Amino acid sequence: ELHDALVALRTEWPRLAQELELGRLSPQPGLPEGVRDQLQALLTPDAARAAELRAECARGFEGIVLRLWPQLEVVVVRTMHGTEWLYCNSLRQADCRGLPFYYPFYQAAGALLGVNLWPAEPVPRFLLCPDWAFCEFLPCLASKETWTVLLDELWEGREYGLVVTAQPGEYRCRTGEVLKVTGFHKQCPLVEPVYRESQTLSVRGESIPEEQFCQSLCHTLRMWPGARLIDYVCVESSLLGDSSGPCAPHYEVFMELQGLRDLSEGQRYKLDQCLQEDFPIYKSFRFKGSIGPLRLHLVRPRTFTRLREALGSPMPMPRVLREEQLLRLIQGSVIS
Repeated sequence: ELHDALVALRTEWPRLAQELELGRLSPQPGLPEGVRDQLQALLTPDAARAAELRAECARGFEGIVLRLWPQLEVVVVRTMHGTEWLYCNSLRQADCRGLPFYYPFYQAAGALLGVNLWPAEPVPRFLLCPDWAFCEFLPCLASKETWTVLLDELWEGREYGLVVTAQPGEYRCRTGEVLKVTGFHKQCPLVEPVYRESQTLSVRGESIPEEQFCQSLCHTLRMWPGARLIDYVCVESSLLGDSSGPCAPHYEVFMELQGLRDLSEGQRYKLDQCLQEDFPIYKSFRFKGSIGPLRLHLVRPRTFTRLREALGSPMPMPRVLREEQLLRLIQGSVIS
């Protein structure tokens, strides 16, 4: 939510300053009347604060949060799943520069599972709390083993799929989260979320995890001077059906960028090249023609804000779309 709010601040600050100065909300399509009435009741004219907002936004948006709210001490992040760090890095380098970030809790499948006792560390580690939910762990390397192990059977350095039985409904489910055990605090394991199994790209069994794909994408971005990534999502061509055309299975990537309005064919191909360099199996399939070239599309501003609204819950942003309804939303926002 903070990421979306600051993206809106960058584009809407003149209107926001006027509303603050007049103490009156301007018409906003899609805002429910009841919510509008509640906001209007809280708003009073404040010319001094409006002038401050205009002055600070006119200076640029690097460090804007600390300039507008100088008493702010820390940014508390609700989730740290998969490539959620993408938003944190974007905020840390620009709008929230100068502020520490703290990831207090780890949660999955609607259950609170762990707490971060080391707020000053750059990479969050979570202490699993045994009495918050019943957790089981499926060893990742032992593909033939289908049984789970418990907290006292975990090994440092190994990765495990997380199975949770949450107390509210006592239901048992495989969350799709993969955790790495990084150590122990007394007798309780410390874990770090590694990736989400459902967000792996695979059209020929090549299996590219979301974290590694995102790293290749960020490497590509450094070859596009002036480009700043707002958000992205991937689609496997099987979901596209006939609209993908008569070609080999491939990935399609939808991106929202700042600083660039269009990309040349050479720039777009850079991402496919980076994937081939980073994943030999993908390169082998590309060489044989079993996987077609990646296709990259740019979408209009605020597309991913609308996508999060369509998801309907505060869940982590999916990096691989599996639903046709969400795909149509993204395809309808393509600008190049």
